[in-house]
Amino acid sequence: MVTTSIAYRLNGATGMHRGDRAYQQDQVEIIPHPRTPGCALAVLADGMGGKSGGRKAADQVVMVAKQIYERHVPTKDDPSDLLRQLLEESHLMIKLTALAAEEEPHSTLAAILVSPDRRCDIVHAGDSRIYHFRGPEMVRRTVDHSFVQRLIDEGQINEEEANTHPQSNLLTGCLGTHQDPPLTQGHFGQLEVGDSVLACSDGLWHYFTPKEMGAIVHTLPPREASEMLVSKARQRARGGGDNLSLALLRIDALSA
Repeated sequence: MVTTSIAYRLNGATGMHRGDRAYQQDQVEIIPHPRTPGCALAVLADGMGGKSGGRKAADQVVMVAKQIYERHVPTKDDPSDLLRQLLEESHLMIKLTALAAEEEPHSTLAAILVSPDRRCDIVHAGDSRIYHFRGPEMVRRTVDHSFVQRLIDEGQINEEEANTHPQSNLLTGCLGTHQDPPLTQGHFGQLEVGDSVLACSDGLWHYFTPKEMGAIVHTLPPREASEMLVSKARQRARGGGDNLSLALLRIDALSA
């Protein structure tokens, strides 16, 4: 948690659960900037590949994020350059890891960078999503790099049908594959007091409508909201849930 001098506080929380899988292959972390208050990087990776390959891939993403963010100068450096570098270097590191392993490690990426002036930049690859809420209302979210999203775009299925499609886990882009990952960056503008930005893996968002998510992240403090989202996802999975993870950042007014 970091406090700035312009009457707002950047609050954050993470949540993670193994679900009903034998291995935890998600990784998530919120990294406050080591030298600049009011600045934070949230990074989430949903790993795939073998018993330990997915976790190795997700670990690489978080490690690269920490190294790059340590060098970042928020008052001078371009946030979009940092996020592009995060995606490209994580992709390279995962591919190098694969050379020394029997598994084929891959990972999604969902990263949020909030600058001291409340500017919010994002990058993502795969089907881990980033949502932007203003109060309880969703302003926007990322569009998955997945086979079912392509079917939605072509008008062959709708969002509800995509959730139960037998190929819902098939990705069209992620980190660590032979092809370069999609470089999909976004700029959410300047966050306002009451705004929340949520990164989450498909093991979480699969069980919620945007309206439900917005109500939870708006009504509860970030830590309690994270716990509520994880708990409800586990209940709704009914014993068949995937690994799940989330990182939540919210702009709150300072108390008088």
